[in-house]
Amino acid sequence: MVVQNIKVGIIGSGFAARFHCDALRRVYRVNLEIIGAYSLNLENLNAFCQEKNLKPFDNLDSLINEADVLHLCTPPVTHEALSIKILSKNKYVVVEKPLTGYFGKGEEDFSGDTFSREAGLEESLKSIRNILLAEENSKGKVLYAENWIYAPAIQKEREIIEKTKSQILCIQAQQSHSGSHSTAYGKWELSGGGSLMGKGCHPMAAAIYLKHVEGRSTNGKPIRPMSVSCRVHSITRLPTYKNLEHLKDTYTDVEDYALTHIIFEDGTIADITASEILHGGVKNYLEVHANNHRTICNLTPTNAMQTYNPKEEYFEDIYVVEKTGTKQGWSNISPDEAWFNGYQHEMDNFYDSIVKGSDPESNSALAADVIRSIYSAYLSAENKGAEVKIPWL
Repeated sequence: MVVQNIKVGIIGSGFAARFHCDALRRVYRVNLEIIGAYSLNLENLNAFCQEKNLKPFDNLDSLINEADVLHLCTPPVTHEALSIKILSKNKYVVVEKPLTGYFGKGEEDFSGDTFSREAGLEESLKSIRNILLAEENSKGKVLYAENWIYAPAIQKEREIIEKTKSQILCIQAQQSHSGSHSTAYGKWELSGGGSLMGKGCHPMAAAIYLKHVEGRSTNGKPIRPMSVSCRVHSITRLPTYKNLEHLKDTYTDVEDYALTHIIFEDGTIADITASEILHGGVKNYLEVHANNHRTICNLTPTNAMQTYNPKEEYFEDIYVVEKTGTKQGWSNISPDEAWFNGYQHEMDNFYDSIVKGSDPESNSALAADVIRSIYSAYLSAENKGAEVKIPWL
């Protein structure tokens, strides 16, 4: 049964805004009306609104006042202030990952290469607390747009863990590809970090989520990350790096490779890899080693459809898969990439939870665990991989 009419506003007009809009139009259990979008970039806003047949708003407050739910599809540096503004008006906010972070304090000479990671951890914790306090005082909620949580493979693993009362012993997970779409990516003051932040947040969130699931299903409370060890590297910024223009190398002060080891409260572990130096598309992968089963989740690539194309130009107008370097030869085509990656399932769960007044699978508590783990990992990396205890909020 389709219920309730909910007015939706989109803040932003780039890559994330487009896939949010597309996913929203595949939500069927709730009547949604996308009333329009707002962006500081008027040229992008007008193009986006024309493409999606939306009303462009020239005033942010007007959009917030007219909408019930706001989708925050803007760089991470804006998330804290905008989330608090939206929550203060008792609206729901769908926040793109990562939730928040440390972006400096507006210094002209700020550099991601040189700031104190301990200060970054402290400031990111303050930012999380500010958002959580705003949520606590609001009739709205934070809906954390981490699509990995909603990928069908991850949700099927959730079912296995819950129904068999699994104990997860180890998780190995990765997101890697050849570099980001975003022009903000690569500048710490806008993105809050490099590969660990921009890519590692996805598999890390899924690993932490599954330990939350395990804890809730066995003893009524989530099992949370306790400590972390991490190494980061800037391979494409090395003076010896030979750029053949297959990989992006526009990073000014962030890492392009990160390896993170997490220890949970119960002593079990997760290893997370995040990289910008992978050819051939996106690798979104999570493997669970439990006491009663093993599961491999391949979000991308999948082998649901494999196609051989002898000439590049044959597939000139055909979308194959994100970030692939060539369409010639064999390709693992994703017949519905958004579906495999969980985008429509994510929106469906968000709006179902709004109507029912329940918590979504991906919420502010999960987002907070991810951010405190990431910035603890940066502190570890500053100390050449020394183990760091993750502070509690």
